[in-house]
Amino acid sequence: MAVTIRCPNLRCRKVLLVPESTRGKRVRCAYCETLLVVPLAYQTKEKQKALATAGKLFSKDKK
Repeated sequence: MAVTIRCPNLRCRKVLLVPESTRGKRVRCAYCETLLVVPLAYQTKEKQKALATAGKLFSKDKK
């Protein structure tokens, strides 16, 4: 699924569709050549809490 982002250049402001694989990487606007970073995936608070809970479950040492 494509990621929708807006060019940060105030003279451009075009909406860009970039592949999901570019998250966290730098890309250039196809229209004005401005370099921008594609944001990482948005995580809801519930998802963050679930990931933290799962990490605690697996990080317990059994001695």
